[in-house]
Amino acid sequence: MNTTAPTNDLDVLLQWKGRTEASTERISAKQCRRMQETLDRIAELTDGDPLPPLWHFITHLTSAPLSRLGRDGHPQRGGFLPPVALPRRMWAGGRFTFTGSIHLGDEVTKTSTIHQIETKTGRTGPLCFVTVRHELAVHGETRVTEDQDLVYREDPAPDAPRPHPRPAPSDADWTRTIEPSEVMLFRYSALTFNGHRIHYDRDYARDVEGYDGLVFHGPLTATLLADLAASEMGPLATFSFRALSPLFDTAPFTIAGVRNGERARLWATTPGGALAMDAEATVIQ
Repeated sequence: MNTTAPTNDLDVLLQWKGRTEASTERISAKQCRRMQETLDRIAELTDGDPLPPLWHFITHLTSAPLSRLGRDGHPQRGGFLPPVALPRRMWAGGRFTFTGSIHLGDEVTKTSTIHQIETKTGRTGPLCFVTVRHELAVHGETRVTEDQDLVYREDPAPDAPRPHPRPAPSDADWTRTIEPSEVMLFRYSALTFNGHRIHYDRDYARDVEGYDGLVFHGPLTATLLADLAASEMGPLATFSFRALSPLFDTAPFTIAGVRNGERARLWATTPGGALAMDAEATVIQ
């Protein structure tokens, strides 16, 4: 196990650039049926069906012993991910290219590489951005490429002013209402083996990380937006998203989209009308 102490020294962190890890597993129809039920759908997927877009988030899961977890429930840093000392870690966005189908029952190899590391100073203090590239291949042929953007930042100051997110668009062609719950968040955490306490420990989410409630998983919001695009337009060629403002389990929120030819803009809207996530999709022509 790597024993490098947590640091914000970019020269040290850059030593992680280019590191890779890989795993191979068979895509489980049973796991996908559990995902369907988590979304309150009939569990009917079976071997041979295509894996819905972004459902690879529930495959190739990683874990660590309890003694090797950080305060937030994530594995301690310094193994595959660089040992960033900033305490808060968030999934800020991602970009996906679909060059072929993955089907339930396929044996898929996922190769992950630390693609980029950079530090910046933002309005709330120092930031560290880490981009991880994931490639999912069947029989040696890459079917999905994902660039995952992680951001690390300081804990919020108790007297820090709340940000003012911009309003969401109002010109939707499609709109759905999402009704989050503690049970939905728990089940998605279980499906992804995600121990991040902001999704199930209300006291920690509020008192340590400064949130208003349990945080709705950013990857789940992105999955719902990709699902909306695919259901309205057909199989996706690309998808990208940026997380802009958190969503919580405390009230329903909406997802929406508008089409322009083979392209769509999609977004999630907070109960107060703010833009929570911005996304874009293109379909196979």
